[in-house]
Amino acid sequence: MSEAMLRQCALAWLADARPAVVVEVVATRGSVPRGVGTRMVVGVAQLLGTIGGGHLELKAIASARAMLTRGETGASEQAFALGPSLGQCCGGGVTISFAPLDAAALASWPVSEPLLHLQLHGAGHVGRAIATLLATLDVAVDWFDERDEGFPDATALGSPWPAHIRRISIDTVEREVANAPAGAFFLVLTHEHALDLRIVEAVLRRGDFAFCGLIGSKTKRASFVHRLGERGVAPEAIARLTCPIGIAGVEGKQPEVIAAAVVAQLLQQREDSAQKLPRPPSTSRSTPVM
Repeated sequence: MSEAMLRQCALAWLADARPAVVVEVVATRGSVPRGVGTRMVVGVAQLLGTIGGGHLELKAIASARAMLTRGETGASEQAFALGPSLGQCCGGGVTISFAPLDAAALASWPVSEPLLHLQLHGAGHVGRAIATLLATLDVAVDWFDERDEGFPDATALGSPWPAHIRRISIDTVEREVANAPAGAFFLVLTHEHALDLRIVEAVLRRGDFAFCGLIGSKTKRASFVHRLGERGVAPEAIARLTCPIGIAGVEGKQPEVIAAAVVAQLLQQREDSAQKLPRPPSTSRSTPVM
């Protein structure tokens, strides 16, 4: 479950007055399963999210449910040494806070920034499989298709679409490329090659994108390279077009297999893009602020 979905579910639990405890990693030392800010919501019989699994999580769940049984309304903290006391090979240590799920807990729970902003063009079988996987991640997706009937009512698993998967039916989807933020990701897999070409051209002419992926074979890529060159798109921009899409080494033409390879590629590219961003200058507390 993504961080955004976890927070949304916690908000729903609070609205339903369901007793629960917010379990949060507030400090870490050494090697640990999850970092500071990781949360889990524990109810009497259900739970949302994870702080990393294993014996640590089992102990945290037991502590949270004991808190519910006692009717405690205050917050507390507990430190765990993962190696000696819990038998986990990480070897580090974590401090976990336990707080009732209330308005204050939600107010201190920040809304996470999306991992990436994606324009997904095409609601065919592969597009639907990709969108289903992205429904579980903290990403912002604008999903376009020219066909009103193109979008399914639910994910491939039957669950409703979360708010971060925005389904948009519009006739001139290539014009929507200009509305994406700088550094956006683009996946192009519509039902028409001519439409694919128009969208890809619009993306490449922007130049400020993080990734432009086009579904298809090496033959399709060669055809598009030729056509884009004829249209005057700069060679260095054309060189940034990724086609075929999906990480190397994953075989299979089933939509779900392709989707897994493509989403992995997006996350991989996101890491690469983040490493290339300029780092902010370091500051020191001893430096006066003028």
